[in-house]
Amino acid sequence: MLPTSVTETEPAPAPVAAPGTGPDLNEQVVAWRRHLHRHPELSFQEYQTADYVESQLRGMDGLSLSRPTPTSVLAVLKGDLPGRTVLLRADMDALPIQEDTGLDFASERPGVMHACGHDGHTAMLLGAASVLCRAKTSLEGEVRFIFQHAEELFPGGAQQVVDAGVMTGVDAVFGTHLFSTLPVGQVALKAGALMAAPDVFEITVIGRGGHAAMPHETTDPVVIAAHVITAMQSIVSRLRDPLDPAVLSVTTLRAGSADNVIPDTATLTGTVRTFDPALRDAIPVQLERLVQGVTAAFGAAYSLTYTRGYRATINDPAITEVLRQVVRDTVGEQALVEATPTMGGEDFSAYLSQAPGAFVFIGAGNAQKGITAPHHHPHFMIDEDALQVGVQVLVGAARALTRPEPTQS
Repeated sequence: MLPTSVTETEPAPAPVAAPGTGPDLNEQVVAWRRHLHRHPELSFQEYQTADYVESQLRGMDGLSLSRPTPTSVLAVLKGDLPGRTVLLRADMDALPIQEDTGLDFASERPGVMHACGHDGHTAMLLGAASVLCRAKTSLEGEVRFIFQHAEELFPGGAQQVVDAGVMTGVDAVFGTHLFSTLPVGQVALKAGALMAAPDVFEITVIGRGGHAAMPHETTDPVVIAAHVITAMQSIVSRLRDPLDPAVLSVTTLRAGSADNVIPDTATLTGTVRTFDPALRDAIPVQLERLVQGVTAAFGAAYSLTYTRGYRATINDPAITEVLRQVVRDTVGEQALVEATPTMGGEDFSAYLSQAPGAFVFIGAGNAQKGITAPHHHPHFMIDEDALQVGVQVLVGAARALTRPEPTQS
């Protein structure tokens, strides 16, 4: 996931421990996170991670465990009181990045690093499971804890576990993401559109190559590709309502192998990011019409592959309001921050397609400690004080969202 930018401010006051948490649990959550950080695994390869998570869950009373996929873990806790069913989600995969933090628990796997906080997400959800298991007698409804694989790599793990049935009977879903650009102690929420649908495209301009000294005998795909790239900018600037956010970025251009040879083809790739489903449907139609017109004008041909990524992450307004109160009750009013929508994508949206829910950002940055590196960076770190905040918010969300709906009079 690519996070949005948040203005750095003074860290919020340290949270007060919620019932069932405390120094011992906080130390355990940190230990879980450090073990996971030391042993990262890439998307769809989280075999040891899933085994480790399952082993820790087996030490908690009252959980029913299963494997929706080979590298994911589902734990189910049924409270002793009637109520609703809520699913809490953490992702577990790492990134193909060489760590350069200097931490004494840095990655032991060359070229693989937890550079997006997923080790912290997993540790926080383990902490929340531990707290709620000890409170089973006062727990309403059912809490499902999904430790999900492969958030970072499309087609993603969320849709796979949804297809495996983890959302059957779920009334609400909740997820968190640690945020290095948000100060520790703060929690950012927003109703409605929070994260975009990230689609990708590949366009190949098919011309006719030849000697660079005789361009008139060729149909130069490099020149045509340059016109295509320039024209594509009009999709965002002129072919959509300026009040509908959209991003279209060309990120690679591959053509040729010698300075005196005009190649036969030029291939460009990039991404489109949108919130609105209608706009998401319209852009690939507009894109192909434009590419077809430009290439035809130069006497060239083209191929276009357009791949839809994750859905947009749209927070349910009613559940977001419940979570605002959860943050007030567990961390404090001063912790609440209004999240800024980001054009980054998240496969948490697969759960939201099945039940209402919300996704929130947990502050994990601390400029005073030098923890300022962005996500997906070799220097990425989190302030581990954020883990306590995350556990409290997860526990509070579980209790609030499993509460039975009031009887209609």
